[in-house]
Amino acid sequence: MSWIEALILGLLQGLTEYLPVSSSGHLAIGSALFGIEGEDNLTFTIVVHVATVLSTLVILHKEITWLFKGLFKFRMNDETRYVINILISMIPVAIIGLFFKDYVEQIFGSGLLIVGIMLLVTTVLLVFSYYAKPRIKDSISKRDAFIIGLSQACAVLPGLSRSGTTIATGLLLGNKKEILAQFSFLMVIPPILGEALLDGIKIVKEASAVNAEVSTLSLAVGFMAAFISGCIACKWMINIVKKGKLIYFGIYCAIIGTITIICSLLS
Repeated sequence: MSWIEALILGLLQGLTEYLPVSSSGHLAIGSALFGIEGEDNLTFTIVVHVATVLSTLVILHKEITWLFKGLFKFRMNDETRYVINILISMIPVAIIGLFFKDYVEQIFGSGLLIVGIMLLVTTVLLVFSYYAKPRIKDSISKRDAFIIGLSQACAVLPGLSRSGTTIATGLLLGNKKEILAQFSFLMVIPPILGEALLDGIKIVKEASAVNAEVSTLSLAVGFMAAFISGCIACKWMINIVKKGKLIYFGIYCAIIGTITIICSLLS
């Protein structure tokens, strides 16, 4: 992997992690265009995912500080309830990660057809959420947190946008846009770090998973590209959700998904 390829893939990861267009789908498309195999891309994928988590910590540092201050008061308060909701939302994706990770990895290696199909599913979700009749709730309930967590677990499929799925689900449940955007970005931090830890353990156990051609320069370039673009996309996405403009991303996903399916069938 050259540093230019790392730059492009890092930018793709950082931008699409928060925009509702599927970072996994775009990374799969980008890797296919550059001829990068899944195992060869494992170390790079971990690095750029960690970079996007750090970008979330930077953009939402006030909210994260607020949560920790309230949590360490060791009493039930708004902050503790918020953390409990995040933990509840993690249950479905934790089950997928612990018991079905190998199956999910097989899906990722099954070609771009599934990516295109899931991009079209993302389109449907975004369109439904755009036209759904608003029922504004002041806070996210434990029930809603679990349902949003289920949608996040489904979004492990390549091409199905995590942010798009969770935000669309929350909007359909009637949650406030600004509250939902913040919750959607905070709830993804533990799963991404957990996934990076599991993949890191895999690299240690299977030295062959590390591709010698992924140089330190490429990893560094990819990390910085994902971090900087992730900061921009995270801040941008929060404002987009508040304005309810997700329909435009639905149109984009429909176009890219259709092109991906056609190219997959013709190849």
